[in-house]
Amino acid sequence: MDTATIARLLRPYIELDQDRLAHISTYIDLLTKWNAKINLTAVRHPEEIVPRHFGESFFAAKTLMLPGRHPRTVIDLGSGAGFPGLPMAMFASTAQVTLIESNNRKAAFLNEAIFALGLKNAKVFSQRAEVYPGKADLVTMRAVERFEKALPVAAGLVAPTGCLALMIGAFQVDKAKELASELCWEGMIPVPGGYSRVLLVGTRGVMES
Repeated sequence: MDTATIARLLRPYIELDQDRLAHISTYIDLLTKWNAKINLTAVRHPEEIVPRHFGESFFAAKTLMLPGRHPRTVIDLGSGAGFPGLPMAMFASTAQVTLIESNNRKAAFLNEAIFALGLKNAKVFSQRAEVYPGKADLVTMRAVERFEKALPVAAGLVAPTGCLALMIGAFQVDKAKELASELCWEGMIPVPGGYSRVLLVGTRGVMES
């Protein structure tokens, strides 16, 4: 897909420079190739992939990676095809992004994508999140399986002054707040695109600037 088309499809979410648009084109080509072999995403047409995956992920990145709350470390739990973790690494080169993905074939895809995109600030942890040894300023979770089991694990990965960001359906908001009641939840932010998806952020404290 050419960069002009990508820019047009991303316009409701974010405006990006030519380098990032070119990286998205490379990413789409790689995702399409791998998706023919393993099920990385049910959304298969590039004109749908751009808004649904890249648009939502970059919208989350620009919303969460604010100057006064810029995370130094990010964990994307259940990264799958790399959303939102890889777009976040593309958006903020100073943030160290760890993609947690226990499925070996999906982890192999993520490693190839990181190499193809030349991302020096992203790495893959290819084991279960329960055994990950660290915590992060920002933990993200989007469209993971077994949401009710994964959410408490994600909350446990949040650093003492960090936050958890969920990209979920509006109908899941109350359940999320119940499952991680130890966090201070902010108001939900509607994600552009008309899919009834929201960005819900819970914090443990105030992150250092």
